[in-house]
Parts: sequence; structure tokens; C-alpha cells
Amino acid sequence: MKRAIIYFLAGTILSFLMYYFFVDSQNFGLNFYYSLAYGSGWGLAYYLDNPKYLLAKKLGISFLAMAILVVIGILVFNIQLAIPSIIKFSIIFVAYYLMASFRQTKSMRE
Repeated sequence: MKRAIIYFLAGTILSFLMYYFFVDSQNFGLNFYYSLAYGSGWGLAYYLDNPKYLLAKKLGISFLAMAILVVIGILVFNIQLAIPSIIKFSIIFVAYYLMASFRQTKSMRE
């Protein structure tokens, strides 16, 4: 759990810095929101990278996380700005498991 939080924080901070310095330095809130999507993708993927979790549970939890991201985005911004957070989360989540699939153990934890 501690490493999952570290992945979450590192992913959030690194993506925020990249957004702030290379994409848009004007919209602080939106940059932070998208950075949270990236960080939560890394943290949740690492946390769910456990053989005791079934695929259905992993998918269900990831869909719940995406729904939470959209609801927060709709409440704070609008639907047009909330939808890209799903894409950002999904890209990171899938990339994590794609990298893990190339390993012999099929896990990034081991």
C-alpha cells in the first residue's frame, strides 16, 4: 500500500510539472486535475497488480476510479474537460499492464 501511494504521488507530481512547464501554465486547477488522473492511474495499477485480485475485480475498481474522476471533473469544471481525465487514466493503467506483460512474472511488483 505504501508503494502504491508513492506511485500515486510521484505520478501526480511528475505529470503536474510536465503540464505546468510544457503544456499550460495558466490553468493551475485543470493541470492538477489531469495530473491526479495520471497519478491515480499509476497508483491504482500498482495496487491492483496482485495475483489475489481477479480480472473482474481489477476492471471494476478501475471503472469506479474513472467514474469518480468524471464526477469530480463535472463538479469542478465541465463534461468536456472531465472526459480527457478518463483517457489519461486509462492510458497509464493500460501502459502499466502492458509493461508488466513483457516480464516473465507478468507483474511489475516482482
